Amino acid sequence: MQAFMKKPDIQTQLEDRILVLDGAMGTMIQGYGLQEVDFRTEAFNGIKKSLRGNNDLLSITRPDVIREIHEAYLQAGADIIETNTFSGTTIAQEDYECESFVDQINLVSAQIARQAADKFTALDSSKPRYVAGSIGPTNKTASISPDVNDPGFRSITFDQLKVAFKQQMKGLQEGGVDLFLIETVLDTLNAKAALMAAFELRDETGIELPVMLSGTITDASGRTLSGQTTEAFLISIAHFPLLSVGINCALGAKNMLPYVKELSRKSNFYISAHPNAGLPNEMGEYDESPEMMQDQIREFLDQGLMNIIGGCCGSTPDHIRSIAELCAKYEPRKLNE
Repeated sequence: MQAFMKKPDIQTQLEDRILVLDGAMGTMIQGYGLQEVDFRTEAFNGIKKSLRGNNDLLSITRPDVIREIHEAYLQAGADIIETNTFSGTTIAQEDYECESFVDQINLVSAQIARQAADKFTALDSSKPRYVAGSIGPTNKTASISPDVNDPGFRSITFDQLKVAFKQQMKGLQEGGVDLFLIETVLDTLNAKAALMAAFELRDETGIELPVMLSGTITDASGRTLSGQTTEAFLISIAHFPLLSVGINCALGAKNMLPYVKELSRKSNFYISAHPNAGLPNEMGEYDESPEMMQDQIREFLDQGLMNIIGGCCGSTPDHIRSIAELCAKYEPRKLNE
């Protein structure tokens, strides 16, 4: 494995300041107006399905676009950037017949992010930049049947999920990520498979990478898709040695606040949040300006809830810049005794 730039341990940074996570990758990619040809090289000639929209492939076919997005977020003040691997498992890539490219997707995506982060760390060593390997929830769930007429049916098993996550994490680790971010957790059983994969990989390689875990509250019921309340979600994963636990996606900052507050009050992990830029409008677009999002996030900081904060769907470098400017004025949340 190649050598990477030495940086302070991320935990020492979290003790001193609030770290800023980057914003949406998909939102930025949409702004490039990419076409089918951008998602292909000769290696994909055998695949007849349309690959447009399989954003993870862009790390292979248009690395210039992905690098530019990473650098835009770093320039805006992000301390942590996420790899372009939200769908980087064989399970998620099956829809595009791209399972055989998973190792390459994760390795190359991590390398692109690593190069961008190291470039900005070298420019200012007092503000080290970190790379989080983004691990999405997949398009299958271990706790929920996809067939309303057969509640006991499952389209995936725990072991299948664990194998897929472990393969993804191995590629990310070889590419040089500093930590794993298991995010947008809809089904906690899926998340547990990812956590088991992470710690099995740690045991096998002897490389200890911190793990962030971020769940999703899907609607006003205050529950995850698999039916857990925030407290139940926390209890079910609290025995894992996590770096942080948090909430992302689905909700804007205003609606996310009570759930983040509950995590902060009841958890002894660092707390993260990366909300959407509001709720999508009737056109599926996000209307919250950087100033609006900043005003809402100020309440998180006034209450001393945060250690890591960024943006999810609809957020851009301008949103992250506003968040970074705000976070610089606040002390981080201290861990509960």
